[in-house]
Amino acid sequence: MRRDDAHQPTYADVNRDVIGTLWTPSPAYFGWMSIVGLILTAGILAWTWQIYIGMGAAGKRTPQNWAMYITSFVFWIGIGHAGTLISAILYLFRARWRTSIYRGAEAMTVFAVMTAGLFPLIHAGRMWFAYWLLPYPNQRYLWPNFRSPLVWDVFAISTYLTISVVFFSVGLLPDIAAIRDASTGWKRKIYGVLALGWEGTDRQWRHYRRAYGLLAALATPLVLSVHSVVSWDFAMALVPGWHSTLFAPFFVDGAIFSGFAMVLVLIIPMRPLFNLYAYITNRHLDAIAKLILVTSLVLTYFYVCEAFTAWYSGDHFERASLFWKATRNYAWAFWLQYFCNSLVPLVLFSRRARIHPPTLYVVSILVLIGMWFERFNIIVPGLGHDFYPYTWGIYYPTLTDTLIVIGSFAWFFILFLGFIKVMPSVSIVEVKETLPHPLKDPHH
Repeated sequence: MRRDDAHQPTYADVNRDVIGTLWTPSPAYFGWMSIVGLILTAGILAWTWQIYIGMGAAGKRTPQNWAMYITSFVFWIGIGHAGTLISAILYLFRARWRTSIYRGAEAMTVFAVMTAGLFPLIHAGRMWFAYWLLPYPNQRYLWPNFRSPLVWDVFAISTYLTISVVFFSVGLLPDIAAIRDASTGWKRKIYGVLALGWEGTDRQWRHYRRAYGLLAALATPLVLSVHSVVSWDFAMALVPGWHSTLFAPFFVDGAIFSGFAMVLVLIIPMRPLFNLYAYITNRHLDAIAKLILVTSLVLTYFYVCEAFTAWYSGDHFERASLFWKATRNYAWAFWLQYFCNSLVPLVLFSRRARIHPPTLYVVSILVLIGMWFERFNIIVPGLGHDFYPYTWGIYYPTLTDTLIVIGSFAWFFILFLGFIKVMPSVSIVEVKETLPHPLKDPHH
């Protein structure tokens, strides 16, 4: 039965409702897992075919040696940033509305970075030699080329994934202990091991709060630094439209923008699926929608700055590159980006739209489409129309790389669907902290 948003759940309600999401999955859940699993299988088969045939199977030709794989890599790194923003930055600012949604956002961060980490391997072709990207002692004294953006990405991903997993795991401990206490048999033993001896003593809580706050403070700069490093993959190259000091804040804002859209894509179906209306309320949807609107306006400002700089600089190549993007072969992708990222979010000025789940869901999906094409418009047209006409070329996607990119979405969703049935998707402890204390509640 749906609980009205205005009803104040008790401590017992929180335990029952959240732990209840982990019990026997419904047929609809298994149906979605089957569909996502089939899509993932198609992506794995396409990757296998690419390994057998070579990178030419993915449509890689001069000059587009970077195409859909690096586009998807930047996209997934961006998706991972909203989780850290909700978890760490809003925690440091004590934003109480984050408590019901940050767990799903943290899981999204970890799984998005795991998905992004696949693409440098896929893009390299012979991924069994991926260890060459790491500095390790060897008898020939060979070291990676630290001027290579691929090496920068390896260090950015490994650093961000490490801090995200540690931050995520520490936050889960009290909730895992609650599941352990509510479980029996072999489940109780497994959750008992994962709880790492958590008993909820005063000493444990003091150490937990200190560790969680320290990790939040450590994770916050990573939101800025990691995606700035990703932007340098392009900003350090001498390609028209790439060598720009605008790219670092441009990429960071776009990452947060797309990340919040993915948060809505994940949590809106969870409300009816797990009957979490009392915990994921209209207030939460309204707050996320406002952040999407703000980041969209900032991103639109960056778009204007980018176009104005290309015109005002007097650089013939910058102007020609921008004109070619807007009027030639990739014009449809260029204008789709502006429509999805700058015009569609304007509906969120209306509060009715901000708390209407179907509207938010459509806006979020369009934002994700627009942000993927934003990265596409940076990479593919930029490489296809650079300084010398004899190097110009058009990129045509193939079935192989298309299936691999679609399979990456299936990989992400299958990880998330698995997570919400083995771990609490809403924080039990922090939701309770936002409720009135039972001894002080006059209606208890």
